[in-house]
Amino acid sequence: MRDYTIITDSTTDLAVPLLRDVDIQIIPMEFHLDGRSYHNYPDEREYDMRQFYAELKAGKTSTTSQINQQTFTEIFEPILREGKDVLYLAFSSGLSGTYHSSCLAAADLREKYPDAKILCVDTLAASAGEGLLVYTAARKKAEGMGIEELAKWVEDNRLHLCHWFTVDDLNHLKRGGRVSPAAAVIGTALGIKPVLHVDNEGHLIPMEKVRGRRKSLDALADHMEKTCSPRDGQTVFISHGNAPEDAEYLAKQIRSRMKVKDIVISTIGPVIGSHSGPGTIALFFFGTVR
Repeated sequence: MRDYTIITDSTTDLAVPLLRDVDIQIIPMEFHLDGRSYHNYPDEREYDMRQFYAELKAGKTSTTSQINQQTFTEIFEPILREGKDVLYLAFSSGLSGTYHSSCLAAADLREKYPDAKILCVDTLAASAGEGLLVYTAARKKAEGMGIEELAKWVEDNRLHLCHWFTVDDLNHLKRGGRVSPAAAVIGTALGIKPVLHVDNEGHLIPMEKVRGRRKSLDALADHMEKTCSPRDGQTVFISHGNAPEDAEYLAKQIRSRMKVKDIVISTIGPVIGSHSGPGTIALFFFGTVR
C-alpha cells in the first residue's frame, strides 16, 4: 500500500500542540486587513490572533479569499512526485468554493499521475469542527487505516460532527447577510445573542435567539446534551474569538453535565473570525445528528 499525505486548510483552527501529535499538512488561507494580505498560519507567524480581534473590535473589516486551483496543484504535485497519494479534507463547500478548486486541480493531476490516488473530500465542516474531524481522521491514519477506507470514514461520519455557535456582535453576521441590518440594530439593543449551527449541507444557519450572553453559552451545552453521541469519553473541541473566559465557562458546563474524555480549547483563526467576529464561542462534538 502506498503512503499518503492528509492535507487540510487552516480553517480547521487546530491548536499547534495538537498538530505536533499528527501528520497533517495545513494550507494557510488568506485574509485581507488594512489593505494588506496575510496568511492564516496556525502558529500565527504572520499575524497575532489577539491583535487581529483587537483590530476588528476597533471597527476594522477583514475579508478572506478561497484557495485557488493553482495553489492546490503546487501543493499536491510535490507529494505525488515522491510516489505518495493525497487525501485532501476540505473546508465546507457550503461556506467556500475551496473544495471545488481542489477537485479541478485533482482532475488535472490524475491525467499526469494516473497511478496515484488523489482524493478530495468535502468535510461539510468549519472551524474546529473541521479540525475535530480531520484530527480524528489523522489518528486513524496513524493506526494504519488506508486512504480509501479513511476517505469513506470521513464521508460516513461528517454529518455526526455537530457545530454550535454563538456570536457576541451581530454586525459581523449582518455583513455576511445572515441577519438583516434592522435585526442587527434591534438585537444589539435588546442584548439578543443568536445560536447557530452548521447544517447537513455545510451552511451556517441561525437556529434560535437567546437574550443575554450567559444564556447563549448555556444554550450550546443544552444542544450538546440533546444530541451528543452515547459513546463515553469523547474529546470535545471549543473554539473562541479571543474570549477565553467564556470558553472556559462553557467547558465547565459541559463537564458538569456530561461524561467527556477531554475538552480542547483553541482560538478561532482570522479566516473564520473575519465572518464571526470577536467574542464568538463555538462547540464541536460527535452526535447522533447534526
